[in-house]
Amino acid sequence: MELPWNVVVVTGVPGVGKTTLCRRVSEDLGYNYVNYGDLMLNIAKSEDLASTDSEMFSLDIDTQQKIWKGAALKVKDMDRVLVDLHGVDQSSIGYILSLPIEIISPDIIVVIESSKDNILQRRHKDTKERIIDTINSLNEHMDMLRTSMAVCSAILGCNLLVLENDDLEDCFLKLKNLLGTGSVL
Repeated sequence: MELPWNVVVVTGVPGVGKTTLCRRVSEDLGYNYVNYGDLMLNIAKSEDLASTDSEMFSLDIDTQQKIWKGAALKVKDMDRVLVDLHGVDQSSIGYILSLPIEIISPDIIVVIESSKDNILQRRHKDTKERIIDTINSLNEHMDMLRTSMAVCSAILGCNLLVLENDDLEDCFLKLKNLLGTGSVL
């Protein structure tokens, strides 16, 4: 099957349902699925730097940057790849752009969004250690993500689409149609 996009980046704040959607769509369409955080952790483990996410994100920033760049270089050489990442990460010092646009040049960036209530409900069920959000801080994070991905899209000259995920099946079908045919219709 010929796919309309070679490099797809799907972003979203934690708890938006992005990983569930990405795994299902990749499996159905034959994209090579890469969870960027998992790839980074695998690199950190292979270099005996960390064995968990919390260990990896407590490393000094230069070491984290080296791991982040190593992951980007692996993705850069892949074809028919769907990259699942947050796009913008929260940290104790503010927001950090996590899409390595100087290395990975996607054909399309998809931002998955959902209602704040849905996101907070999903996070309550999640066992990962995360920064605790309020409705206001979550709103700010989502605004930062949308704005950052629009800027990345403009810099790279790639397509950008925002998809609502308040209904998982509906969002899955739209994402599958987009990545399979090039259109959400």
